[in-house]
Amino acid sequence: MSTIAENIAKVGARIREAAQASGRDCATIGLLAVSKTKPAAAIRQAHAAGLCDFGENYLQEALEKQLELSDLPLIWHFIGPIQSNKTRAIAEHFAWVHSVDRLKVAERLSAQRPPHLPALNICLQVNVSGEASKSGCSPEELPALAQAVTQLPNLKLRGLMTIPQPSDDRATQQAAFARLAELQARLNLDLDTLSMGMSHDLEAAIAEGATWVRIGTALFGERDYS
Repeated sequence: MSTIAENIAKVGARIREAAQASGRDCATIGLLAVSKTKPAAAIRQAHAAGLCDFGENYLQEALEKQLELSDLPLIWHFIGPIQSNKTRAIAEHFAWVHSVDRLKVAERLSAQRPPHLPALNICLQVNVSGEASKSGCSPEELPALAQAVTQLPNLKLRGLMTIPQPSDDRATQQAAFARLAELQARLNLDLDTLSMGMSHDLEAAIAEGATWVRIGTALFGERDYS
């Protein structure tokens, strides 16, 4: 069985090759290790192999890992759906939130961000595929939401995030990511982040401008939800 360090090296090579194929500098593409359902020991191994940024979907699980790993200089990203009653803990314990899809949640995160911490980095999640089962604002709702979030004092709007409908077809993958990049460009705001692409489609995402790829399975193996 390959080790986490070996997997990180393989994913790093995929990112470099995809960047080269797209004429991009691989230094502009961050690897966000999605560690949901994985033990703190796996995160410790990933950090030892050079990773600092970790994405979690489940708040309680994330808080327990943060406590256990408080000796490490990790950067925590919240990437899951956000319930209003969870915003305070998210505002207090994360540096990034990739999954903001409504103004009420953004307002609560801003109001509950502790004053001694820097502004919370925010990505707005957009449902580019229009799937009823997926979180995310619609492309039509995005401009008003983005403008409102830029006015909130303790948030820094960095860009957009999406989880498109899964597909094995490269052209279909790229079309969804191109849509997100186009929506961001149309906002005409000073944004620098496109959080898109996972283990199965990171090459397509990088070709369309991804600056964070969110990788779980390819780093840590299949998840156990039992």
